[in-house]
Amino acid sequence: MRPVARTTRRTSVDDDRPASANYHANALARGLALMELLSTGSEPFTLVEISESTGLPKSTLVRLLAVLAEMEYIVRVDERPSYRLGHKVLRLSNAYMSSLDLSVVADRYLAPLADRTGQTANLGMLDGDQVIHVGVHEPDRPIRFHASPGVRDHTYCTGLGKLLLSRLPAERLAEHLPPAPFTRFTDDTVTTMDELTRELRLIERRGYAFDDNERSVGLRCVAVPVELDGEVLAAVSVSGPSGEFGQDRQQFYLERLMETAAELAGDPDTAAAMRIVHSSLRPARSAG
Repeated sequence: MRPVARTTRRTSVDDDRPASANYHANALARGLALMELLSTGSEPFTLVEISESTGLPKSTLVRLLAVLAEMEYIVRVDERPSYRLGHKVLRLSNAYMSSLDLSVVADRYLAPLADRTGQTANLGMLDGDQVIHVGVHEPDRPIRFHASPGVRDHTYCTGLGKLLLSRLPAERLAEHLPPAPFTRFTDDTVTTMDELTRELRLIERRGYAFDDNERSVGLRCVAVPVELDGEVLAAVSVSGPSGEFGQDRQQFYLERLMETAAELAGDPDTAAAMRIVHSSLRPARSAG
């Protein structure tokens, strides 16, 4: 059973516009909806199937499909007739993908996060055995955590890194870690696989990661996952002076972080940009 995607509008078109404007606007909307319908199937759609899915008369569809085929956005593949998307759709898709800069599109959410918390907002992804900051926005204050897009750090002693590690199967952890014992940066740095594994299970249960002076003395960080279609591709965090991460403030930060994570995942541009960056990052190193 084909999905039903009606192209007719249930709400009336603005009556203040000329009739010709209404006609062309409806024709454009219907044409775009037809391309969306064709994108939902792996096989070409017949004219009968398109008519049943859209509720439009075949005579109207023939005219719309003929224009789209002439402009090479769709292709007629047989005499039934059946249609599929054409090569010009790929050109539009490539142009859309190439225009996405994750650090730019994510900043519309990282900026208000930094402003509301007064801490540096970070968006990170796993990059081999490191975590890479793919988006950063620093608050407007003299004392703050300094970072910039493209900076990499260790996975086992940072909020972003530990959050992302916590969502991996146990058998894949070693692929994203340096050989143990891990380098100790402070008295609080976890250096063994057993210690780290116990902490990652705790992070998985409670839903957030906390870097408590583990990477640098005087620096704390709280991170939460950014989930796309059930997969955690990134983590978002706030980092700043340890003295500003008491229990009450941590709870406030967590609430803001969860809001931001939902906004990042719910924005089609940001989600697409995250997928592009994720696909380009280094694979995990061999555990052997």
